[in-house]
Amino acid sequence: MNKMLWAGLVLLGLVAPFVIYPVFLMQLLCFALFACAFNLLIGYTGLLSFGHAAFFGGAAYITGYLVKTAGLTPELGILAGTAVAALMGLVFGLVAIRRQGIYFAMITLALAQVVYFIALKAPFTGGEDGLQDVPRGMLLGIVNLGHAYRIHGEPLELNLYYFVFAVFIFGFWVIYRAVHSPFGQVLKAIRENEPRALSLGYRVDRFKLLAFVLSAALAGMAGATKALVFQLASLTDVSWQASGEVILMTLLGGLGTILGPVVGAFTVLTLHSELSAIGSWVTVVIGATFVVCVLAFRRGFVGELGKILKRAL
Repeated sequence: MNKMLWAGLVLLGLVAPFVIYPVFLMQLLCFALFACAFNLLIGYTGLLSFGHAAFFGGAAYITGYLVKTAGLTPELGILAGTAVAALMGLVFGLVAIRRQGIYFAMITLALAQVVYFIALKAPFTGGEDGLQDVPRGMLLGIVNLGHAYRIHGEPLELNLYYFVFAVFIFGFWVIYRAVHSPFGQVLKAIRENEPRALSLGYRVDRFKLLAFVLSAALAGMAGATKALVFQLASLTDVSWQASGEVILMTLLGGLGTILGPVVGAFTVLTLHSELSAIGSWVTVVIGATFVVCVLAFRRGFVGELGKILKRAL
């Protein structure tokens, strides 16, 4: 089953840009990785963060600035953004990890607002205009990520797409391995019954901190990649709305499922794309969709599907 999952993902990703607009697919891959990283924290560890956009957007700014100003290649820019996001996750985690429930969530939100203020006021971020015209550059000094191939008269940015797809597959694999490792089993035990995990001798705070840092790093990787795709890092990336949207994606797809966040990201982004003509009403439609789906599919789309398949088998 695992081999079939990976084979299906790779095959789908390879043929997708010839069927669906590549820019939408790249946006989907970035937000799907963001949602998967968030799901590692809430779905498998039981920690609700309201400030995950700080890692997503913070890495976008770092990558954009270093690629544009210091001339870093795209892979080094993404590595730098990921490293900074991991460091931020360590700092945030050391402050927040000893609290639980709503107190943990509020601390992460407050810290994320500090990052938002820095992005708004710092001289290198572009303020309200954001960091624009981020160059895509040459991957490994060889492959031009800005090059577009003309296929049937349509320009397709295949170099950039397959690079983004490779980043997503790597991040998804890291999450998959973490969840299906002894480390992941301890995280699930903490989620289910933290006092019992403590009584068994596990250093709960250390495991939660490691999960938080890993989740922050992968969210940063998603944000750094998104900055190259859209050649922009903006305040939207670090806003509390972005944190809320990734929570929505994860809940719709299914908490604690591997593919749930991907399905949730696809659902939300498709609604945004298809309903963009109605302006601000798209938020109302997405909110109503969320309420209906939560009432009808309490485990999310993938969670409910998994339950139905188990009953059938």
